Amino acid sequence: MSASTLVDQMKRGLDAPICLTWELTYACNLECVHCLSSSGRRDPRELTTDEAKAVLDELRALQVFYINIGGGEPMVRRDFFELVEYAIGNDIGVKFSTNGAFIDADKARRLAAMDYLDIQISLDGTDAVTNDAVRGEGSYDLARRAMDHLADAGFGPFKISVVVTRHNVDQLDEFKALADGYGAQLRVTRLRPSGRGAESWHDLHPTNAQQRQIYEWLLAHGEDVLTGDSFFHLNALGESLPGLNMCGAGRVVCLIDPIGDVYACPFVIHDQFKAGSVRDAGGFTAVWRESELFTSLREPESAGACASCGSYDACQGGCMAAKFFTGLPLDGPDPECVSGHGEAALLAVSSAPRPMMDHSKPGRASTSVPGATQLVTLTRK
Repeated sequence: MSASTLVDQMKRGLDAPICLTWELTYACNLECVHCLSSSGRRDPRELTTDEAKAVLDELRALQVFYINIGGGEPMVRRDFFELVEYAIGNDIGVKFSTNGAFIDADKARRLAAMDYLDIQISLDGTDAVTNDAVRGEGSYDLARRAMDHLADAGFGPFKISVVVTRHNVDQLDEFKALADGYGAQLRVTRLRPSGRGAESWHDLHPTNAQQRQIYEWLLAHGEDVLTGDSFFHLNALGESLPGLNMCGAGRVVCLIDPIGDVYACPFVIHDQFKAGSVRDAGGFTAVWRESELFTSLREPESAGACASCGSYDACQGGCMAAKFFTGLPLDGPDPECVSGHGEAALLAVSSAPRPMMDHSKPGRASTSVPGATQLVTLTRK
């Protein structure tokens, strides 16, 4: 099958998602300013252990190869290991993202003993000043301690996952060196204006010049660095980056949130992009295959305002979530369009949709990210 034929098939949707993200809980010990799900407090409607296992049974029947588990902080759930072991026992590989706070020496050894398990430690700065301004005081030390425990336990090549912001772009070489030092793999992803990220996006998202800097760095290191296909909007600069250059929302990716609601992708947790619930009749399978939302997303899309741009085929108009939460139309340019069309379009935006849910802990005070305007303080509780 040719690459173009495969992409066409993906655009029409697959029988099962290639990449399914499952946020197990909204509970979290941190309150990162760019948190996609505004996590902090547990939702009392959270799926039970038995309900979560029933979803895993469905995914096994659908022959889902692996799942991305996140949160909140997934290790907060008391049944975390039970669910991970149940998934792996049913031949579903698990990749989970964590801030590392709950990985001590004993848990690191337990994790290292599992097959089909991948771990992503979140880190947004190669020093405490840069990282903790975004992720909370003490979070840098927590992440590094978790990495040390995993290395000591012989876990193998875990991932260091970085959200690229205007304050850590210049640290990309340092991030790569840090990952290499642990025998780990670096994963860099794009900042999205979802959840609490809607509040901080304008202060944190890379400038146009930094977008080119990221692009050139990825061209030089792309074979050794994972991106989650999140920078395809940069392909308009010329040579295509490794990965899929299209929005996979509802086509090859989706999200299950802690209460079982299914969304088109992890970056659009909003009622407009909710396709159903695993608690509905037919479960996840019916949502994936029959929901009106996913069916509509799999229809041929219009180039809209980007139709006259010669780079449309390369960047596919960019990220749906980034457009939506900055108030741009879905057939408009990406807000970080490297040709400047997004910046111009943003000037005409009078209002933008707000995230639907906020699980932030009460009483958050405001503070500043170095070089940015007012953001929020994160405290460990």
